Amino acid sequence: MSPRRSVADARRTRTAIVRRGLDLASVEGLEGLTIGRLATELSMSKSGVLGHFGTKESLQLAVVDEGVELFVREVVRRAAAADAAPGLPRLLVQCEAWISYLERDLLPGGCFFTTVTAEFDDRESGPVRSAVAVKNAAWQRELRRQAELAIAAGQLPAEPDAEQVVFELTGQVLALNHARRLYRDGAAGDRSRRAMRRLLGLPASPDGRTELAALPEPEER
Repeated sequence: MSPRRSVADARRTRTAIVRRGLDLASVEGLEGLTIGRLATELSMSKSGVLGHFGTKESLQLAVVDEGVELFVREVVRRAAAADAAPGLPRLLVQCEAWISYLERDLLPGGCFFTTVTAEFDDRESGPVRSAVAVKNAAWQRELRRQAELAIAAGQLPAEPDAEQVVFELTGQVLALNHARRLYRDGAAGDRSRRAMRRLLGLPASPDGRTELAALPEPEER
């Protein structure tokens, strides 16, 4: 076997481990990930899994990065591809992409970051907690920026302020994830859209459509 093929095979194996880890962590949390569990799931030896990461913490951090990549692809880049103007139009496509991300059940446990945030929010410190907090903060910062631009352009009222807008939008998505996962509520996405429209000062859609904004087709995973 050539060195190049060996490196490519190792990369594919590592990717398979991390992707399976993301699926499992969305349901059971990052602490539920063990080298033994992943070895069994992927029909590998424990040493084979461990060799790619070294420690459980390194595995957890790799899974967080994979969760970020999924969110960026399915929410951030998909919203950006709609090419909406900054401010309220862009905020609307971001919210629609966020809801769609949960509605399409891309992970068996729903929103990965909702699961792991609840798991690590009471920890005092640590690399995994810090990684989860930093990645969440980056998305909140982008939403806040669009809310601030919308307020400055007169597209949203100055009260509540941008921080409050983002807080309430986030609350709607948390409620959506809760309703879909715990109660299997298929109407929860449309409830979130209606709530977000009210929050953003928009009238109910006259044609009965529930989308917040038009989005391009999602990328292939």
